[in-house]
Amino acid sequence: MPAALMPRIGLGTTMIEPAIHRGHMDGIGVYTRALLRHLPRAGCEVLPLSWPPSWPRAHGRVALSAGRPLAHSFERASLADLLMPERHRARVPADVFHVTDYRVVRMQCPVVASLHDALPQTHPEWCNPRLRGVKNWLQRKAAQKADHVIALSHHAVGELVAGFGVDARRITVVPCGVDDAWLRAPAAPAVAATLAANGLRPGYFLFVGTLQPRKNVERLVDAYLALPAAVRAERQLVIVGRAGARADGPLRRMAAARQQSAGVVWLNRLADPARLRHVYAGAGVFVFASLYEGFGIPVVEAFASGVPVVASNTTSLPEVTAGAAVEVDPLDTGAIAGAMLALVREPALRARCIEAGRVRAAQLTWTETARQTAAVYRTLL
Repeated sequence: MPAALMPRIGLGTTMIEPAIHRGHMDGIGVYTRALLRHLPRAGCEVLPLSWPPSWPRAHGRVALSAGRPLAHSFERASLADLLMPERHRARVPADVFHVTDYRVVRMQCPVVASLHDALPQTHPEWCNPRLRGVKNWLQRKAAQKADHVIALSHHAVGELVAGFGVDARRITVVPCGVDDAWLRAPAAPAVAATLAANGLRPGYFLFVGTLQPRKNVERLVDAYLALPAAVRAERQLVIVGRAGARADGPLRRMAAARQQSAGVVWLNRLADPARLRHVYAGAGVFVFASLYEGFGIPVVEAFASGVPVVASNTTSLPEVTAGAAVEVDPLDTGAIAGAMLALVREPALRARCIEAGRVRAAQLTWTETARQTAAVYRTLL
């Protein structure tokens, strides 16, 4: 296809359709929704596609359904694809099909897969134990079927090669971002209304993310409780996110902390993107001491919101922060607490982090993500 023509991209929307109904969207859903909105501006015609409730045969091929809600599991889809002869490939009315999760099947057009991390392979102890071995095997086989892979960070490349057996020559790094609107402060009255509705006082410590072991919420809570009483009386710890797989530990620690301190607030139903922006805008310090990230979108959201950031010095996060955050060892509760306190008490450090964060956020936008993603498509046409 000549470069001047607009390629038609089938975009897998498996991850966002259920989220619309349950009122919550995780990082993969945020990424998918961003591509859906921004790829047309990058010169692509986008056709949203999701897996069908079954695998009906139509003249020897597997059919996919456009715009139909998910009613089919990854395991069944991948196993069905593996059992089919090599000559059988799914057909979609697209020049390229882009899978934004791990539901990769063989198709008669080139397939691009965004593989966000290799967590199921590198840290299976953090994942849902149900059928873990089968799922890991299926994900590895699925990842190898993609014609090209998009990784969200350079750190992820090595793990995708080792964990999924992906050929490094077929991987391109395209970072995530934020909408341009995040670079502009939301209206103060709207921010005040959202904070009041959720019992929040401006200037709090903030964490955003699904509650699961790798997010390190227990140490975050411990770090907060180690702060001077006067600081905790002035600043709440606000944790935004629903409970994910294996969240028993974080939930128990948060429950115990709320009995010790009224300053610990859990918002597990804050799904509206506008209100989430308001909560970021009202924060005094953003803390993201995660043990493992393929990228870490909340860090960029905090940067764009003008909030100074404490971030882990591990996995992809130093690459994402690029020196704009106070970096800490996520295993060191004292270091996390010290960084939180420094960003409260040291105005020069605080101002430097805010300015550097804004500069970094301006480099990481969904507009730029879409542009680079469209460039990957065109290499396959």
